[in-house]
Amino acid sequence: MKSLNGILACSLVLTSSMAHADFTYQETTQITGGSVVGMMKLAGTFSKQARQAGDPIVSTVTIKGNRMMRVSKDSTEIVDLDAGTVTTIDHAKKQYTTMTFEQMRQQMEAAMAKAKAQQAKQPQQPASGASNVDVKFNVKVRNTGASKDVAGLSAKESILTMTVDATDQKSGQAGSLAITNDMYLAPEIPGYGEVRDFYKRYAAKMGSVMSGAMNTQMMAMMQQPAAGKGMTDMVEEMSKLKGIPVLQIMRMGTTLDGTPLAAASEAPLPAAPPTPSAGSLAKSAVMSSLPFGGFGKKKAQEPPPAETSAQPTSAVLIESNTQLTSFSQATVDASQFNIPAGYKQVEPKLVD
Repeated sequence: MKSLNGILACSLVLTSSMAHADFTYQETTQITGGSVVGMMKLAGTFSKQARQAGDPIVSTVTIKGNRMMRVSKDSTEIVDLDAGTVTTIDHAKKQYTTMTFEQMRQQMEAAMAKAKAQQAKQPQQPASGASNVDVKFNVKVRNTGASKDVAGLSAKESILTMTVDATDQKSGQAGSLAITNDMYLAPEIPGYGEVRDFYKRYAAKMGSVMSGAMNTQMMAMMQQPAAGKGMTDMVEEMSKLKGIPVLQIMRMGTTLDGTPLAAASEAPLPAAPPTPSAGSLAKSAVMSSLPFGGFGKKKAQEPPPAETSAQPTSAVLIESNTQLTSFSQATVDASQFNIPAGYKQVEPKLVD
């Protein structure tokens, strides 16, 4: 009886995989704001790579059965659920690496072990073992009712905000990490269900592979009383999102008082420079007509800068924009998933 059930289960899996249709779409991501932009501009003075960091990254994503391919200008990533592998192709170097899900699990375990060893070298916690840091999670989803046209689709706005507040119980010092995702969700797009179904199968397969490596980490996280509630709240809030996120504007930064970052659609615009009066324009014209701009004349004292009403309580580190377009259900040639001729396989870099 058990063997019969196994045969039936295998048959269902095979039938399910055969029933999948092809689906392709384009994804464009770009860093559009935040303090990181200033750093990139500074670094761009010395590095071509840094100058290009703010350029849009355009990827074509294709789902065919149990394989997903993400193709960008410089690289291609292929996830094969049947083979249990992730292949990364470097078109500039004409080489590729293939890592199995099992190797990924081993890498996660090695990274955790390395982090644990480094932590052991740090000063020990008090004998009670109690943590001195209090962590609180806050996740909310708001369906604003606003709508806009995105790539010819009518999309409604939902805003997800998340803050993680940490307070040192001894010093009283506190800080918050804040993430706000301004999402515009379109109704069902024909064929997009293939994308959702693929990621569900991917998550299920990776979950079974990673479960052993994740157990220790998850146990450590769940020792924080707020962690379990935070995860529950996140699942509950995420259930409020209805539709396909065809446009997402994500902002990540810090706050001083736990206040969520303003969404991109709600963020205050920068103040416009003051409009000069007719009198000041006339005075400037007269001064500019004098030799050396009025050399020898006493410079008029500038008015003191206006006092700011309040200091900012948040800072945006990075803002990024991701948009989905060019949805297609056209049949995809399986040969597109092949490694290009002449490319050399190299071993992936593994954690020591």
